[in-house]
Amino acid sequence: MSKLLSTPAHVRPRQRVNLRDRIQSYALYLAGCLVFASGATLFIHSGLGVDPLDVLSLGILEHFPLTIGLAQALIAAVCIVIWSVWNRRRPVVMPFVTFLLCGSLIDLMLLADLGWFASVPSLVVAVLLCSYGSALIIMSGTGIRAMDLIVISLNQRLKVPFWAAKVGVETVLLTLGWLLGGPVGIGTLAFLIFVDGLIQPFMTFNTRTLHLTNHGLSSPGGVGAPVLEGAR
Repeated sequence: MSKLLSTPAHVRPRQRVNLRDRIQSYALYLAGCLVFASGATLFIHSGLGVDPLDVLSLGILEHFPLTIGLAQALIAAVCIVIWSVWNRRRPVVMPFVTFLLCGSLIDLMLLADLGWFASVPSLVVAVLLCSYGSALIIMSGTGIRAMDLIVISLNQRLKVPFWAAKVGVETVLLTLGWLLGGPVGIGTLAFLIFVDGLIQPFMTFNTRTLHLTNHGLSSPGGVGAPVLEGAR
């Protein structure tokens, strides 16, 4: 008799639900990375400035023969080490994967000819794509961005308001990137103001209109709980 048939009938539906939720979670994560990378690519193409992470990534590229994917993986590794030492916990993997995956996708997309897409429209679409991609990644409950690990620690350990911790961490990335020669402009300001502001409305749209499960906010502990649980 197979293992499935030997399993109590009342357990089987739950197993199927868990599998379905897991598949949806990974689908949201991969879609989110693809959409976010598309937006980040358009930020770079616009020439009007990029988000703080890419300011630092492109600043690093001014001095070292790396790709955006490798630069972001390096930044992720540093953030994970700081978080791990500070919290005395094992390093986590998925934040590193998220930075490496998104950065590598940006490298590939920059190979396309986007000369037909004007700067201002590129910036507008970039804001929408990065916002929606961020919403999908959060809703997946998988692969929180590495710098947000530090933001969460500042909030939980030092009681710094989440928004203030996030602004502080992104300011550090922005300043380091600017000092290294990364591109800063109106696009950077647009990212800081509009992208973070649109994430919550997009999550609400996904749950109420598209009936997608928010695995990130519905998990115990809120956003980032799955990846933090895996570090224990």
